Amino acid sequence: MEEESFLPATIQDSFNKYFPYLMEIRKRLFFIAAIFLVSGIFGFIYYEKIISTILHLLNLTGVNIVFTSPFQFFTLSINSGFLVGVIVSAPLIFAQILSFIRPALTKKEYKITITLLPVTIILFILGFFYGVSIMKYIVTIFYQKSQELNIGNLLDINLLLGKIITTGILLGVAFEFPIIMTILMRLNVIKYKDFIKQRFLAYCVAIIFAALLPPTDILSLMLLTLPLVMLFELTLILNKLFLKSHLL
Repeated sequence: MEEESFLPATIQDSFNKYFPYLMEIRKRLFFIAAIFLVSGIFGFIYYEKIISTILHLLNLTGVNIVFTSPFQFFTLSINSGFLVGVIVSAPLIFAQILSFIRPALTKKEYKITITLLPVTIILFILGFFYGVSIMKYIVTIFYQKSQELNIGNLLDINLLLGKIITTGILLGVAFEFPIIMTILMRLNVIKYKDFIKQRFLAYCVAIIFAALLPPTDILSLMLLTLPLVMLFELTLILNKLFLKSHLL
């Protein structure tokens, strides 16, 4: 005798239809979480070498970076573990998403996705390092001004690294919007001419996004907004010249 269901037939049918997909998503999430946890533990254990390497790459000569709390050693180790976990698991997330949606894509859509995947990684790396460079530039100016005014400088290591990494990651994500634009145009979800019409709106969004990032001065706002605007225009030009998206 079959068990009676307390759900309406339509809801029960929908549940039965999508339940295998939900189980597949759960399995993939567990896999990514496990990789994140293992790599995070590695970053937690070796946080001293990781933090020393980051500070060496930043090369903030003359800036006094200090601890302001005895508990910051533990906080730094947690942040180090989180950073390593994100770096290691991020490519796996892309791979798992692509693998999951592959059966639902046509050959054309899958080809577009595969073609843009390497560009996606390159754009994220460029955005991340551009954001880090801007933060390094801000800290350098801070040091120079403190020297000119004969004022000592002390920077909290947690706040410094936190803002640098946050700016880098967010700008890396922002550098991905040309990929989203291209996919939307190629799949004819949003037409090329619609992006042209909404150019002013795109500029406003870029300014607002840059304003929400840690650097708060006008010069940083301009330096963070400019590449986003240029990427928007470059995406339109490349789509018109090479992909002929304006003809779709």
